[in-house]
Amino acid sequence: MHITRAIQQFLANIAVERALSANTVAAYRRDLGKYAGHLQARGRDDVAAVSGEDVASFSERLVEEGMARTSVARALAAVRSFHRFAFDEDMTSVNPAAGVKPPKPGTRLPKALTVPEVNALLDAASEQEGAIGIRDRALLEVLYGTGARVSEAVGLTADDIDLSERSIRLFGKGRKERVLPLGSYAADAVAAYEVRARPELAARGDGTPALFLNTRGRPLSRQSAWGIIQTAAHRAGLEHVTPHSLRHSFATHLLQGGADIRVVQEMLGHASVTTTQIYTKVSAQTMREVYVTSHPRALHE
Repeated sequence: MHITRAIQQFLANIAVERALSANTVAAYRRDLGKYAGHLQARGRDDVAAVSGEDVASFSERLVEEGMARTSVARALAAVRSFHRFAFDEDMTSVNPAAGVKPPKPGTRLPKALTVPEVNALLDAASEQEGAIGIRDRALLEVLYGTGARVSEAVGLTADDIDLSERSIRLFGKGRKERVLPLGSYAADAVAAYEVRARPELAARGDGTPALFLNTRGRPLSRQSAWGIIQTAAHRAGLEHVTPHSLRHSFATHLLQGGADIRVVQEMLGHASVTTTQIYTKVSAQTMREVYVTSHPRALHE
């Protein structure tokens, strides 16, 4: 059976017999349309003529074209479902996709800011006038100074910070509590916010205990915190900065400064040290720079 006709029958089957959603069927149609074009370019017009090599080469081609590995895995899942259908319907005597595995997901290194970039971001947060600029600076100082998730930061109450002890209490996933030291920069920024800005914002609301407040005196949302970071990044001339960028930078800078990975694990609230180990990965360029500047026989005099 011609490949395009076989695909049409498969799409009709998942739409009617399996009652999949229109969006799911549309996604299958897009992925299988690419697959059909790939097969026809290799001279495979009949579904019975497709080999395992044809299926594997489709996956490899998508990777080479720069498609995200998660998207490649999704496309390959569509291809596997199609060939299983074709085999069950006696269109083919074998299932060529049965032994083809999706590409392993690549490990994405976190994007850490440099220390000068962090300083520029923090300074940019202060450029807003009045109470808002003071609040924004305090929020970013807390995020970078503690490695808090943005949800943890916006969930803080005034009682969660002890300025006399310079400590902060965070509630992570599953409301698991951890108490961390609060650096002097973050402590000073929070103190300034509590004295000079929060009372003004709180007067507009209904007495919420939340530490960080919006312009209506209500608890700051995650979306608003994201916007604050994006605005500061734009002013600082930085791209691709997210709330997690500050968390990544916190962990990376601690490890670069010699902190023990187990300590960093506790501070980040990771259940397993394997989650934290991603921050220990360094690029080949960084490794080369360290080698060249540190090893006595790396370069000739």
